[in-house]
Amino acid sequence: MRLLGNIIWLIFGGLLMAIAWWVAALLCSITIVGIPWAIAAFRIGTFSFWPFGRRVVDKPEGTVAGAFSALGNLVWAVLFGWWLALGHLVAALACAATIIGIPFALQHLKLAGLSFFPYGKDIAPIV
Repeated sequence: MRLLGNIIWLIFGGLLMAIAWWVAALLCSITIVGIPWAIAAFRIGTFSFWPFGRRVVDKPEGTVAGAFSALGNLVWAVLFGWWLALGHLVAALACAATIIGIPFALQHLKLAGLSFFPYGKDIAPIV
């Protein structure tokens, strides 16, 4: 079922939003200072490409300092997060128009929230 969900997800906006995340990652990687944000954006973009069967978790304590993570998320939200969240919200509204699309709309809403706070997050498989 996860494979089928992921294939349908690609049609219902997953591919387009994954490309948007990867473009944001490429823009961040232009400068050396932006590389940490690029890594986080690429990780979330890969999750946005194939989300079913995986989940977003907080990174373990000690890997990212709390203040740096908060500052990183603030800079990200101002520069890229708002338009990625807007893209996910538009896709969620389009998916919610049908009963079949409701699970995909919920996934887009989770990713819209993650669009503002990607730094300090990791992707883990669901077991």
